[in-house]
Amino acid sequence: MAVPEVKEKYAGRIQEVTLGAGSRGKTVAIGGESTLPFLHFEGTVANRPAIAIEVSDREPDDWSPLLKEAWGDVMGDPAKWAAKAEELGADVIALSLDSAHPERGNTGADDARKTVRKVLEATTLPLIVYGPGQKDKDNEVLVAAAEEAKGERIAIGNAEEKNYRTIVAAALANDQVVIAKSPMDVNLAKQLNVLIGDMGIPKDRIIMDPTTGALGYGVEYSYSVMERVRLAALGGDATLQQPMVLTVGYEAWRTKEARTNDEVPQEWGDWAQRAILWEANTAITLVNTGANLLVLRHPQSVALVRKAIDRLMAGA
Repeated sequence: MAVPEVKEKYAGRIQEVTLGAGSRGKTVAIGGESTLPFLHFEGTVANRPAIAIEVSDREPDDWSPLLKEAWGDVMGDPAKWAAKAEELGADVIALSLDSAHPERGNTGADDARKTVRKVLEATTLPLIVYGPGQKDKDNEVLVAAAEEAKGERIAIGNAEEKNYRTIVAAALANDQVVIAKSPMDVNLAKQLNVLIGDMGIPKDRIIMDPTTGALGYGVEYSYSVMERVRLAALGGDATLQQPMVLTVGYEAWRTKEARTNDEVPQEWGDWAQRAILWEANTAITLVNTGANLLVLRHPQSVALVRKAIDRLMAGA
């Protein structure tokens, strides 16, 4: 007796969002799938997950020495850093305007404009621009970034419940994409998407960040939340049908296992190998639950994750 071929049929599809326009030499489309990750036999996986490399507008003083060793002198110049990231295989540049934080430089809108312009001129890739994570400064520098990059279709973030109105208004006025960041909860992610959508921004200009933990630090719970988000979206819930971006590098490199080799058990093995694999394994885990865009930090992690995605996409 023949075994019947069983396939799941979904009513919904993930929205496709494109980054890059204007002077960008490359555009990157994410989302568009009609099935769970890499189940090519059940539906369409329209676009492969993309990889962004994080670049800061100030030389980080809290990054692992392994990251500083990997990037060298370019960490003091965001334009050179972005160009190097493009050379090493990034699909997208994720520029952090960290110097705008009141405790890390307190730079303002003018500095943000200059940095964004330099990075746009240094690379042909699409951009994500992140604020420093402080409400008032986010509003200030992200509005400036959106205006400076008008016509380039960058993503600006994060739009959170506390400040989404200002960020979304800037995205609307300058034809940019907005990143909706919510705590690790399906209902909160849905609520923020509804609030942002009510401001009139099209669905093809919204990316979700449902927040994640790193390997060993909550990635299992993050996986379950993302899985429920994706199942609801494919089941027809239009409020959750946005592609997802995750700041994997930030989460992975603040774990003790990746950050330091001081006072750790000998059984943990080689520090560099452990740290790079911590980031790569976190990313590969999350791409298997629906992450469409991964923000990474170490060049070797980028290479490993790209190789894994190549193999997963080969199932088509």
